[in-house]
Amino acid sequence: MHILKYPGTRLATRFAAGLSALILSAAAFAAEPQVSLKTSMGEIVLELNQEKAPITVDNFLKYVKSGFYKGTIFHRVIDGFMIQGGGMDAQFHGRATNKPIKNESNNGLSNEKYSVAMARESNPDSATSQFFINVVDNPGLDYPNMQGSGYTVFGKVVKGQDVVDKIKSVVVDDIRGLQNVPVTPVVIQSVTVLKGDKLVK
Repeated sequence: MHILKYPGTRLATRFAAGLSALILSAAAFAAEPQVSLKTSMGEIVLELNQEKAPITVDNFLKYVKSGFYKGTIFHRVIDGFMIQGGGMDAQFHGRATNKPIKNESNNGLSNEKYSVAMARESNPDSATSQFFINVVDNPGLDYPNMQGSGYTVFGKVVKGQDVVDKIKSVVVDDIRGLQNVPVTPVVIQSVTVLKGDKLVK
C-alpha cells in the first residue's frame, strides 16, 4: 500500500502559500494610484481614490499619462481657500481637453484641507482637466451645496503639504483678465504615476 507521508503538513504548506499569494494580490489590487507633481516650488504627491471616484480618477490619469499637465501652471491661488491648476501654460494659453465627465461629488469624500478636487463650470458635469487642492476645510463645496451639486473630491496630498503651503502664500495679482494669478508662475514641470518603492507609504 502506498502511504502519503505528512499529507496534513503538505496541505497546510500549500494552503499557506496560496493564501499568502492571495493576500499579496489583493493588496496590490487595493493600492490606490499615486501621482507626483513636480512643480517649480517642489514636489506634491497625490493619492487618488479610485474606489469612490472611478470616473474622475480615470479621467485625471488619462491627462497625466498623455503628458497634458507638463508645463501647465497653478493659475489661480487664493490663500484661505484653494490653489487651482491644470488648464493653461505660463503664457496663459489653454489646451485642448477631452470631453467633460460626470460629476461624482456624491461619493462621501469631503473638500477638506489638502484634498484634491475637480474644478468645473456651473454645470455639474463640466469638469475636464482643471483641478484644485483645498488649503483649508471647504465644506461649502461638498455635495449637496446651495447649487445642488458639489465639487468632486478624488484624492489627497500625501507628500508635499509644505509645498502646497508655499504655493498658497505666493504674491498674486490680476493678469490678462484673470484674478488671483501668481506674479511668478508656479509651473508643473513633470507629472508621473508612482510605482514600487517610489510610492509614499
